[in-house]
Amino acid sequence: MSDFQTWYKQVPPFTRIWLTATVGISLLAKIGLLPISYLILQSAPFFYKLQLWRPMTAVLFYPLNPATGFHFMMNCYFLYNYSLRLESDHYKQKPGDYFFMLFFNWILCVIVGLVMDLPILMDPMVLSVLYVWCKLNRDVVVTFWFGTRFKAMYLPWVLLGMNMILSSGSIFSLVGIFVGHAYYFLKFSYPSELGGPALIETPFFIKRYFPDVQGGTHGFGVPPVGQRPVQQQQQGDMAGFRHAWGVGHTLGRN
Repeated sequence: MSDFQTWYKQVPPFTRIWLTATVGISLLAKIGLLPISYLILQSAPFFYKLQLWRPMTAVLFYPLNPATGFHFMMNCYFLYNYSLRLESDHYKQKPGDYFFMLFFNWILCVIVGLVMDLPILMDPMVLSVLYVWCKLNRDVVVTFWFGTRFKAMYLPWVLLGMNMILSSGSIFSLVGIFVGHAYYFLKFSYPSELGGPALIETPFFIKRYFPDVQGGTHGFGVPPVGQRPVQQQQQGDMAGFRHAWGVGHTLGRN
């Protein structure tokens, strides 16, 4: 138990809260303490009955049954894995920026979900974070099915292709890619690659609650990691499953 507590306390705060809420709400719904019909995203109850919690629970809730349990565990693992990497690396000194990225992706997922009548948004939200990590680490090499290896920048598209072949869940992959690309383009690509103004800036009041951490060197205000020479390598594997989104390793470290 002490080992679990030690690990849990070491998880960065936003990732810890997101993962805990996802597991907690899904389990409470599984045992019947939370009604599923009140957790999913539906436009009529949201707009006309002012059930304002639905956009949040639609991202956190996932229906658990024997057919979806493995997929849920994969989602939780990659939620933890990629959110932790972003929060503890790229946004380590900018917690407010990471919170705003999650907020931006969440809002966009909800808007698309309402327009497209998608009741459950866990998949696109997790994939949107995965997409941002892949773009910031475009030269990282990930391992896929049968030992195939390719750069992380291609991983979201490989997953989309697998979903189109193996399941009917490609729409969730498309939404996640769209949301993640919208954030990456507005935050990084447009200002640094196209010379345009910064279109996404973390509001001041968020910076007040989550101030920047002083000290150390991280890549804020400079081109993303994928545009700089890659110097390190991490070992990683990825189970080639419909939603088993890959673990990468950067070139150069043993």
